[in-house]
Amino acid sequence: MPDLKLFRLSPTGPTELTAKAAQVEKSLQVLFEANLEGLLGVRFLASEYSTGKVHGGRIDTLGLDENGCPVIIEYKRALNENVINQGLFYLEWLLDHRKEFQWLVMEKLGADAAKAVDWSGPRLLCIAGDFTRYDEHAVKQINRNIELIRYRHYGDDLLLLELVNATQAALPSPAAAAGTVAPTPTETAPGAAGAGAARSIAYRIAKLSPPAADLYEAVRTHLLALGDDVQVKELMYYIAFKRLRNFCCLEAFPSHGTTVLYLKLNPDSVALEPGFTRDVRAVGHYGTGDVEVTLSSLDDLRKAEPLIQRAYEGG
Repeated sequence: MPDLKLFRLSPTGPTELTAKAAQVEKSLQVLFEANLEGLLGVRFLASEYSTGKVHGGRIDTLGLDENGCPVIIEYKRALNENVINQGLFYLEWLLDHRKEFQWLVMEKLGADAAKAVDWSGPRLLCIAGDFTRYDEHAVKQINRNIELIRYRHYGDDLLLLELVNATQAALPSPAAAAGTVAPTPTETAPGAAGAGAARSIAYRIAKLSPPAADLYEAVRTHLLALGDDVQVKELMYYIAFKRLRNFCCLEAFPSHGTTVLYLKLNPDSVALEPGFTRDVRAVGHYGTGDVEVTLSSLDDLRKAEPLIQRAYEGG
């Protein structure tokens, strides 16, 4: 971050904008909580949430991300060796108090959101003006979903966020998923939202024919190669690819031999092509993204690459 320089260009020449950190931790927290969904794709639930007298602590911010996973956010305005340990302390509390969290979700976001909470990937976001190399190393050794995010203010109206550690989860390959057992006996069609009838994404990948499996592998490889900051989250029914926020969600359908992407794009900005791209703002589907792209061949993937790139750049 110290090597990053930001300039405002004008007819009189470039003017460097000086980076600054928030003067107090609370002002940083207020800024993020007021813009949580736009900045991080997280729905706000609570601020300074008490973990009770026995546990003795207060979680800076509690939220629910785009994939329905619980999120704890801890803020520090500068170097602090305790931010990760403090966050882990609260993460363990959260895992022991799932019902309490779901009641909070029900109160704030409704019963449907509470039922859909996904406990497979609770996240800890640590936001600070900077981190030490020891922080970055420690996170790599901990088997938790921890993200370190640097911030800087530039001028009065610019906020820069940098994802320090982009940990990459392993994606299921057709061979690795071959032994997966389906939770239900019926596969859903693309665009369907019936959770009771859906097979897991790992099961569906395992059932792909060799040509369809090759296509899925090519799509997966392309998405991961977009940048070092691409993170992956495998959920029950889809795989989310994200930077700070989701930019693509992926499903696979053996009976159709297709890989289907849901891209975080405005459908009004896309020249939609029947059978290839579709506006799904009013169509139920898993994951996030308003543009559905159906890939049946490597030629389809090549045609979709500009759209995928746009979604990545906006993520």
